[in-house]
Formats: sequence, structure tokens, C-alpha cells
Amino acid sequence: MEAQGYFEFEREEWQKLSKKAELPLTKTQLAGIKALNDRISLGDVQDVYVPLVRLLQKKYADFEKWNQDKLDFLQVPVKKTPFIIGISGSVAVGKSTTARLLQVLLSNWFSDLKTQLITTDGFLFPNAELEKRNLLSRKGFPESYNMKALIKFLSEVKGGQGQIKVPQYSHQVYDIVADQFDVIDQPDILIVEGINVLQLPANESIYVSDFFDWSIYVDADAELIEKWFLERFGVLLDTAFHDPTSYYYKYAQMPREEAFQLAHTIWRDVDLKNLEEFILPTRFRADVILHKVQHHVMDRVYVRR
Repeated sequence: MEAQGYFEFEREEWQKLSKKAELPLTKTQLAGIKALNDRISLGDVQDVYVPLVRLLQKKYADFEKWNQDKLDFLQVPVKKTPFIIGISGSVAVGKSTTARLLQVLLSNWFSDLKTQLITTDGFLFPNAELEKRNLLSRKGFPESYNMKALIKFLSEVKGGQGQIKVPQYSHQVYDIVADQFDVIDQPDILIVEGINVLQLPANESIYVSDFFDWSIYVDADAELIEKWFLERFGVLLDTAFHDPTSYYYKYAQMPREEAFQLAHTIWRDVDLKNLEEFILPTRFRADVILHKVQHHVMDRVYVRR
């Protein structure tokens, strides 16, 4: 991958940028953090995420100093301004693992800072609204998100508002859960994870990325992501899809070959199309690109110059 405007580090170079650290998690805890079918190891955490967090620490220190200097100059009363990190990438690439792992590392190593995590799934329009707009088959595409609500939320976070409710999304029922919310309450650091966080939606004067102080894109070749998507589908087919309350229960009732053919069609017609048209073009808006190869191994890190 050619990445003009970035410093490029092979994994061996990257891991040397920070001393080894005592990790605040065990293999068992890591297993609970990583996304289904993501094969991240404690070695990956040590080699890739420890230097990443150390770099983030420096960025946060600059952010804090700049905010203090700005408020002093403007003679404005001191008010905490959250540092917001955006994490993007394709479906099935492992961005949710990156987001959860960063939250754990930051919360443990910098316990004086309050770190919270939110995904943009909660800003999808409910299925009933998508059906009304004839967009259910476009779920995950830019127009399926309530971007005005997401921008309003981020504006409130930046403004220091407390007790902000965000609708919960359930992958089990494939929909927004009525009267269920996550609460974001004046964090020092907020991690926002989603396929759409670096996109520039039409007809908006303010973009989601305008609120980010740092952004990460988790990258891999599309052929690999398809493989991971289908592997994850197979695991779910043998487990969660057998729950009659699952939206995907119907797949578990099909002949296995037919179910996989359908999954491949969904990847080709929905997820790959979304990746190529709307997600991948945002890659070079990120401050850091984490590149993956076979088995979810991160082999390269790119940092914006």
C-alpha cells in the first residue's frame, strides 16, 4: 500500500519505539475483549498497542496543554474538553477489538482519566424507519445513519455535557433496542468506533471527523476481510444463530452450503460495495493506519507526518 504523507513502520521497527510494558490483562481477559474470530495475542498487544498508546499519551498531553493555553489566552473559565478518538475500518476487520483494547489499556495505565467507548451502531435508524425509507437493504451505508443525531451527540460531548444517552443497538435482533441506552458522562477520553466515522456525508456543514482529536483506520486487503467475514459467519452459524430470538436464526435452519452462499452474496453486494465506495476512501483521513495480514496479524503501522 502506498501511503504518501505517512511515516511507515514495519512491525519490528514499530515495536522498538516503546519499552515493553507490564500488560494490564491476561490471555483470558484478552479473549473477552477481542471480536469473534479475531486472533490477536498478548504479543500483538505488546508489539503494536503499547507503542500506539505511548504515542497517544504524547498526543493527549499536547491536547491538554493547547486547551489550557487557549483558555488562558481567551480568558475563558477552565472547562474540561474531552479528547475524542475515531476508529474506522471495514466490517469484520477487527476495529471493535482495537477500540475495546485501547479502552482497557488507557483505563488501566491512566486510571486518573475517565475513558469511555461508544459505537456508531446506536445511530443507525431503527429498522421500521429504514423500511419506511426503503433503505433496509442499504443498512450500514451512509444514508442508513442518523448523522444529525450523531453530530449533535459529539457536539454535546465536546461541550462538556453530562449524562448523554445513546440508543443501544443489538446485533442479536439486528435493530435499535427500544428504551435501552448507553450513557456517556463527561469522559476525559471518548473512543468512537464505526465504519462511518471518517466519512463526509452529503448535505452536512459539519462532519463527524471534525470532532476527532485523533483517528485510527484498521486496514486489510478486501480478500482477507471476506475470508474473516465468512469465518465469523461460520462460527455464528454454529452458535448464536441457533437462538430462536436471533434475527439470523433463519440461516441456522438452512442447509449449510446454502447459508454460506447467501453470506457470500451479502458480502459481495453489501459489505464489499460499502467498503469500496464509502469506507476505503476514508483511509487516508486517519492519523494512524494499522495494517493487517493473514490471521489478523498487524504487520505495518502508518503515522501521519
